[in-house]
Amino acid sequence: MSPTRPLTVVTPGDPAGIGAEILLKAVAARASANIVAVADPKLLEDAGQLLKSPPGVRKWQPGQEIIPGTIACVPVPLRVRAVPGRGDPKNAPYVLETLQRAVDLVLDRHARALVTGPVNKAVISASGAHFSGHTEFLSMVAGNAPVVMMLAAPGLRVSLVTTHLPLRAVADAIDVQRVEETIRITHRALVEQFGISQPRLQVLGLNPHAGESGHLGSEDQQRVQPAIDACRSDGLLVVGPVPADTAFTPPRMAQCDAVVAMYHDQGLPVLKHMGFGKSVNITLGLPFIRTSVDHGTAFDIAGSGSADCGSMQVALDTAEHMAQCARLPLAGR
Repeated sequence: MSPTRPLTVVTPGDPAGIGAEILLKAVAARASANIVAVADPKLLEDAGQLLKSPPGVRKWQPGQEIIPGTIACVPVPLRVRAVPGRGDPKNAPYVLETLQRAVDLVLDRHARALVTGPVNKAVISASGAHFSGHTEFLSMVAGNAPVVMMLAAPGLRVSLVTTHLPLRAVADAIDVQRVEETIRITHRALVEQFGISQPRLQVLGLNPHAGESGHLGSEDQQRVQPAIDACRSDGLLVVGPVPADTAFTPPRMAQCDAVVAMYHDQGLPVLKHMGFGKSVNITLGLPFIRTSVDHGTAFDIAGSGSADCGSMQVALDTAEHMAQCARLPLAGR
């Protein structure tokens, strides 16, 4: 294990998806990999058959050395055999167990960061388990910590005030407290985990033209502006509310380190247009670093060997960079 590179723990995600394949491809492409997978070893070995030169799979427990050219694995058995492209609710407990085991490794300080592969919420929900997404699950296991979803691509970071909500529910979910909390969590993460001493944040308005002085909705004046003012009063460098249709122009982007968007499809289409395959999902506010790929399970190509590991590589690189920049102890209990 390299003493200068932090250890990262990875969950490949749904065993019927492309998670195991893209993880092995990403590991194979790295000169040295301080990476531990929490998965069924046979799943990783089967995925390795899709590669010309797969890394060997070696069972691992905390304190053991990671052998170059191999992928260390904390073994968790599948409940039933995984068939590529066919998500099976019977394996939902396996997916959730890998997540819990990975979180335990980070909280017990055996690893510095967590990277998650893609899961299918519908498959997990079909098992009877309540699961609305990685972000919500990780918040729960971390003691219901308030968290923020951020996606990042080269040249752009976007934090979300609301995440996976129907559009008709978004306005009701936005209030001063939630907007202010999102700004502050984003600011703190940029300082403590990205090494940016004075982050500059741009907050988008909810309505067209940021409400146009109340003529196109009152939310920006009543719910967004007070949150911005409160953060400014504490010295945070925040501008807004900025109309979303002009916020992503080059002059504005050159003057901010992150954008705070009000809802999922307000900021993320721009980000994915700029960097799909090179973007990463980051959960801010947890007592540990967590990144994830920016795509789903891709059941349609699972098992074909054609999956692109670009987003997994970025997720691993970002987690490692954040761990190296971190100014505070990352986890512990």
